[in-house]
Amino acid sequence: MLREIGRDIWVAEQSLRYFGLNIGTRMTVVRLESRELLVISPVQVSDSIFNQLGELGLVKHMIAPNLYHYLFAASFKKIYPNATFWAVPGLEIKKPDLLIDQIIKDSENGPWSGIEYVFLDGFRTLGLNGFDSLNECVFFHAASRTLILTDAAFHFDESFPILTQLVTKVIGGYKSLSPSLLEWVATTEKNKLRKSIKQILGWDFERVIMAHGSIIEQNGKEKFKRGYEKFLGEALDIAA
Repeated sequence: MLREIGRDIWVAEQSLRYFGLNIGTRMTVVRLESRELLVISPVQVSDSIFNQLGELGLVKHMIAPNLYHYLFAASFKKIYPNATFWAVPGLEIKKPDLLIDQIIKDSENGPWSGIEYVFLDGFRTLGLNGFDSLNECVFFHAASRTLILTDAAFHFDESFPILTQLVTKVIGGYKSLSPSLLEWVATTEKNKLRKSIKQILGWDFERVIMAHGSIIEQNGKEKFKRGYEKFLGEALDIAA
């Protein structure tokens, strides 16, 4: 079921297990200035989600925001065949069977009015095959002052199962908006990442949505800044 969390922005949350942990997953829906709908990181579409999306507007765009969040993209595209399927660079190589319509380019002339975005250049994750590039695209919805992340940071709390709490207390992401220790190990090009983070800190956001964890409604910018200062090992200035 979709849940409204701000002006022209909704989320849908579903269960998801990863390495035996229940970490959940989240889809974000944004109504653009054109009144069309943009869907970030699609989940399985239930009857209730289908009906709610139909009431909100026309699903015009769907996005696979990094090289890992594409599991439900093909089924979503079948339900909404007229929606443009956008993907981050590299997914067309990793999953050549996906019917991708457009590869997301640089954000100088973004294709979605009302949404800004940057790539987390240099950010890597410790995946099943070792150190993998994530190619994550991070979004900013100005109308609701919301930063939309996927796997760039996590924020778990008491609402998650006890095992998930215990593990994230050890590897990071428990009651802290930050990457985990696994990303800490994997990410070696932190100079590139620093530039991307500073661009993000130039946005005026209060709320932070991530794919895994609890949404942060207040002081999201400061919490994101603190998490990445620890990750990068240096202080970061927030742009005006």
